[in-house]
Amino acid sequence: MGGKLCPKIILEGTRLTFKTEIAFALNEHPRVVGPRKYAYHSPVVSGEWCAFTNYPWGRGLINFNPDEEQLAMETYETWVKLFEQLRYYSWIVDRFHISTQAFQEREHGKLYDFNWLEQRLKAVGFCIVFCTRTPESFDAARERRLKVSGKPDQYDDLQQFVDEQKQMRRLIAESMLPVLELDVSDNDIARATDRVADWLEETGMLHADY
Repeated sequence: MGGKLCPKIILEGTRLTFKTEIAFALNEHPRVVGPRKYAYHSPVVSGEWCAFTNYPWGRGLINFNPDEEQLAMETYETWVKLFEQLRYYSWIVDRFHISTQAFQEREHGKLYDFNWLEQRLKAVGFCIVFCTRTPESFDAARERRLKVSGKPDQYDDLQQFVDEQKQMRRLIAESMLPVLELDVSDNDIARATDRVADWLEETGMLHADY
């Protein structure tokens, strides 16, 4: 029973750092979730789901309005309770509380204290993979993303991503969760996921010891 794979990964980073692509690739990686002989339901979830509004690119757990704060905090409580109840399973989360802190500080001048959340996440084995890239590599990433984006104008100003990355690095430095900073400047998803798998193996976070 001790060989069961149940990693719990939060992917954080600004846009154009390929978090979603890495999330899906990790969810198929045999060293992270085991060999796949057939497709089954292994959860990839996201704080970026804009589920607070009934229109595309609306508000949600990250970019909520001040009057939606209670809803957002209750949603975080719901997620962490679910993670606690289903602790012996793999969870891959594409953006979560660090993204909320960054957005809310930047847009509304409020820095949320998520120590309570991180204490509970740490207790069930969560870690952060901070996806980063060099400032000069954002342009090539944008060109790749524009081929598939449904909202291309969000990538017009690349400096905002450089600035957000600096902000997120500061916030992550204060996190109590284990952190891997993953440079994706070469746009190589396979190399990135192998690096994550190596780190999880090295740190023992592929298996539950709680």
